[in-house]
Amino acid sequence: MPNLYHETAEPAAAGPPLRGDGRADVIIVGGGITGLSAALHLAEAGRQVALLEAHTVGWGASGRNGGQVNPGLKLDPDEVERRYGADLGGRMNTLAGNAPGFVFDLVQRLRIDCQARRNGTLRAASSAHQAQRLRATAAQLARRGAPVELLEGAALARATGTPHYTLALLDRRGGDLHPLRYARGLAVAARAAGATLHENSRALSLRRAGELWHVSTANGALAAPSVLLATNGYTDDLWPSLRRTIVPVFGAIAASAPMPESLARDILPARSVLYEIGAITHYYRIDAGQRLLFGGRGPMREVSDAGAIKHLLAYARRLFPAIERLEWTHAWGGQLAMTTDHYPHVHEPQEGVTICLGYNGRGVAMATVMGAALAARIADRSVRFDMPISALRGIPLHAFWRTGVRAAIMRGRLSDWLGR
Repeated sequence: MPNLYHETAEPAAAGPPLRGDGRADVIIVGGGITGLSAALHLAEAGRQVALLEAHTVGWGASGRNGGQVNPGLKLDPDEVERRYGADLGGRMNTLAGNAPGFVFDLVQRLRIDCQARRNGTLRAASSAHQAQRLRATAAQLARRGAPVELLEGAALARATGTPHYTLALLDRRGGDLHPLRYARGLAVAARAAGATLHENSRALSLRRAGELWHVSTANGALAAPSVLLATNGYTDDLWPSLRRTIVPVFGAIAASAPMPESLARDILPARSVLYEIGAITHYYRIDAGQRLLFGGRGPMREVSDAGAIKHLLAYARRLFPAIERLEWTHAWGGQLAMTTDHYPHVHEPQEGVTICLGYNGRGVAMATVMGAALAARIADRSVRFDMPISALRGIPLHAFWRTGVRAAIMRGRLSDWLGR
């Protein structure tokens, strides 16, 4: 049961592994959406860019995610502005709220064939308490001019295809796409703009000598005055202590066989994507091939068999009893980078080094727009940057993150069961 996206994406144009020594203006470590977007925008700005990817572009969460292009940060706009102030917080909200539009405009400009659809995002509540929170979110977004609408009762049941939910917020800025096609399309565009992409080239060491940073792989080395680390959920020890600033959380997705029209027309008929707002959320969409893609928390490991995520499939059947006999043809998973405060983290620990990671499950839109924003900042430090830059702070007792994640999942499931 391989990743469906690999079976339905155009073949990748492989980037050669790095061999020998080279020089660039900017070295990017990580060939996910952040790194690819940054490489594209830096190259378009005339910078000489070399990107190193340990596997192939889109190998991590960028090519395995649910394909949802969701607007906004994890936290409500008012909370963002309380923490960061009206100026920076307002700019953060604007950046994140406009991120889906940035993605869809980029897809159109670059002519990336990734099945992109701007059919809206549904945030769904399953209890009265969650509905109260969702109404507050809707009011905050409406005050800021976002095209949002609350759905309940019969209208909500028609929009989702299930009577399960109490309330949903339709945000017309969102949508979906085929994430691996998208990542590979960004790679093609970055190469066309002049960036060099090296796949199967894991960065093994990073050191500074004089005014240049040197990154070594098994078969070569690069030197540049600027380095961007964009490794997210698969962050290792290339930069000391960075791995301890995030928690890698495993997500999992199952994909069904193509559904007959009689079934597909009743589930998310407008083809909006849906994610729940509980502590332990599920998310799903109908893709361009009329497959139901259903995701949520997986076991604390990679999965490649639907038998490993029976709890997700059972929940999907509770939502939509008509899919009882539907065949699940694919299952896969991977690591997402979560931060303790639920914000993306940008760090500049030394001159010439920029780090960005931790999208907390909102990576398609945010990683794209952050890649462009980071490219602008690296190219010109005087450019206004619309996210906070923070110091590296390790998570206490990080060595026990697996135990902590399991405990958090148990607490979250209890909270959802109690309707909190």
